[in-house]
Amino acid sequence: MKAKAIVLLSGGLDSATCLAEAGRLGFASYCLSFDYGQRHRAELQAAERVAKALGAAEHRILKFDLAQFGGSALTDTSLAVPETGVQPGIPITYVPARNTIMLSLAMAWAEVLGSRDIFVGVNAVDYSGYPDCRPEFIAAFENMANLATKAGVEGNRLTLHTPLMHLSKAEIIKMGTSLGVDYGLTVSCYQADDEGRACGRCDSCRLRQEGFAAAGLPDPTPYRS
Repeated sequence: MKAKAIVLLSGGLDSATCLAEAGRLGFASYCLSFDYGQRHRAELQAAERVAKALGAAEHRILKFDLAQFGGSALTDTSLAVPETGVQPGIPITYVPARNTIMLSLAMAWAEVLGSRDIFVGVNAVDYSGYPDCRPEFIAAFENMANLATKAGVEGNRLTLHTPLMHLSKAEIIKMGTSLGVDYGLTVSCYQADDEGRACGRCDSCRLRQEGFAAAGLPDPTPYRS
């Protein structure tokens, strides 16, 4: 039997690549997506498409509502998503505690499934300055998880896999392409419409566009006119 791995699957480019890499390594992937009060559901629909296309063993969507707190342009529609390009510092699209909560829920499912592996597509190179995408955060969370769980205390250590951490967006796209990822199924835009069409102006769209250009590959993203 294949070892089980939890894969955090947002429906975006990075998480799709991460899922493909987990499959390449021989894991049976149990994908976990989140309806956390984000501006649109297009990425969740994309996650369903990606999980099916890449042969996930199971895919679940969990709901928790960070929109109750706001504080991020991704969860508070009164805040505008920046469209002026990636700027220094932590942008308003950072969602407080999002990755910590998501990884905690993944940790819980992993323990129930008897899985000792979680894959997450965080990246410290071509990213928007989020503090919970850094190697220091991942190392600290992994240490906490092994202190907080029955499995960890009994010696069945949990490992957080971050195969994209030190790759550029172009390198990620080349990696995923070699693994058979159809990026036309994914949605990365912070403000995609109901049909999943991207704005082409937000930070995420800009990084995605630049990545395909640098990789020398066509961008399959549908953009709004």
